[in-house]
Amino acid sequence: KARGRNVVPPRRDLKLEALAEILQGRIIVNVHSYVSPEIVMILNIADEFGFKVGVLQHVLEGYKVSREILAHGASASTFADMWGYKYEAWDAIPQNAGMMTRAGINVSINSDSDERVRRLYQEAGRAYHYMKPGEITEDDALKWITINPAKQLRIDQRVGSLEVGKDADIAIFNEHPLSSYTMVEMTMIEGQIYFDRAEDLKARPAGSSQQ
Repeated sequence: KARGRNVVPPRRDLKLEALAEILQGRIIVNVHSYVSPEIVMILNIADEFGFKVGVLQHVLEGYKVSREILAHGASASTFADMWGYKYEAWDAIPQNAGMMTRAGINVSINSDSDERVRRLYQEAGRAYHYMKPGEITEDDALKWITINPAKQLRIDQRVGSLEVGKDADIAIFNEHPLSSYTMVEMTMIEGQIYFDRAEDLKARPAGSSQQ
């Protein structure tokens, strides 16, 4: 430019920009994972190049390498009780979430299903059911679908627990939240009522289902 030439800037490389932001810690790395060797492999790569894996997604064999996950500082977001449906899930077990929780890892429950994802409280209940009495608490299981995923998404300062100053996103149940028989009575988002079962039943035609 000093010589008066019309300099063409270098072509923008979005892949390298993303890698730079990962190394700077500005992008939270979520890793799709199943078996223990690939989990350890990505953790080793992250340690070698100086970045952090934020969350291991699925992580069905996380129970095998809990010490490595904890040492790196990664979180885990796993299924409740899906296993054996393909080669990578052959060694998956329903106690995975509970075992990683006992190891000290921040664990959340997720689902690839657009139906089951609406009932993660039941997913958490099933994962809790497979653990032996006393191995984890009901509070541990509730954290899988409340504060723990909020921490993984870096939004726990706003949602994930009932505290003064946070967004008032609340679901009220008629039974224990981990029970398969429970139903939502009311849903509030940022303090506004989005669903009220009593009002919903009033609005239904006579003779319709009460469930």
